[in-house]
Amino acid sequence: MEEIYLDNCSTTPLFTEVMEAMYKAQLQYGNPSSLHFKGIQAEKYVEEARKIIAGALKASPEEIIFTSGGTEANNLAIKGLAYRHYRKGSHLITTPVEHPSALNTFQQLQQEGFSVSYMRIDQDGYIDLDYLKTMLSNNTTLVSFIHVNNETGTIQNIKNICRMVKDFNPNILVHADGVQALGKIPLRPGQYNLDALTISAHKIHGPKGTGALWIKNGVLLQPLFQGGNQENNLRPGTENVAGITGFGKAVSEYINSYAGKVANLHRFKHLFFQELKEKVEVYINGPELKQGAPHIINLSFPGIKSEVLIRSLEEQGIYSSPGSACHSRNNQPSHVLVSLGLNKERIDGAVRFSFSVLNTEEEIEYSAKQVAHCVKDLQKLVF
Repeated sequence: MEEIYLDNCSTTPLFTEVMEAMYKAQLQYGNPSSLHFKGIQAEKYVEEARKIIAGALKASPEEIIFTSGGTEANNLAIKGLAYRHYRKGSHLITTPVEHPSALNTFQQLQQEGFSVSYMRIDQDGYIDLDYLKTMLSNNTTLVSFIHVNNETGTIQNIKNICRMVKDFNPNILVHADGVQALGKIPLRPGQYNLDALTISAHKIHGPKGTGALWIKNGVLLQPLFQGGNQENNLRPGTENVAGITGFGKAVSEYINSYAGKVANLHRFKHLFFQELKEKVEVYINGPELKQGAPHIINLSFPGIKSEVLIRSLEEQGIYSSPGSACHSRNNQPSHVLVSLGLNKERIDGAVRFSFSVLNTEEEIEYSAKQVAHCVKDLQKLVF
């Protein structure tokens, strides 16, 4: 069998339709800020994508701010809101299981004088809402959390979190990192009473280097860059017309037969785990099979180091990951799994498998068999 890609949390291959749409957009080489015909043509591509993405979120087009990706969108949301509302309070709340693009941003803000508190989570990665309630104060200006965890697939309850925060003080801002949620679970930020939401293209078969921040109408944030007045004066610089077009097309393609796509992801995850469970001893790191995101499963196998198993699978043409690609080469234990309270053996052996709508049932069954085979061979060398 040819290569099987099971690292779709890191990035996804482009839909063919996305490549075609980007090629057409690239031919419109005008600057979308220019007033002449070429500029207007390019601007139409940008605004059409904005409408598509806003429609998917049940939002208004003017609430969509395009960025270079999820990392920039997280930085713009967290820093932009913290800086803009500093005079109202300097206390920020987040979780210890954030993506590095958010976690490192909060650490920098802490160095700049902000007070940062970290929510308590349970062994499956869920936020302790009772504890969160005790953390809120009159000095709190921002609560930020990852909606779907990129390593474990834990899905936080946005509605309950927003309700608790807003009941305490409706002026406290709430931001969610929705990068792994887009296309996998329904996202309706306005209905959740969120103030900001981060999304990205390359997790749903769109192009790398393109993301967006949904910012609720009326919510003010401070731009991180100075320049032109693009993107409602919040993100200066000439828009990436082809990338934005590809983002819009990816969202459009995902919305088409959305329920069927999500059902397939659930089916792949369950099939993969059931096949493994019948052949080897395996542990799920994170929520139970039915509770987590449809496309993510994090597993450990007794006595097996993750990097050894990943290399063995790669020799079989199967690609997986130990966790977030943004810090997978630093040889440090996963901060997410450490926060879950897992023992060292489970953490050292954790492998994340993440599926996409481009996978097939045949690939999933074959991959599970190969994983079991590799695990058994490696365990013979260990035990």
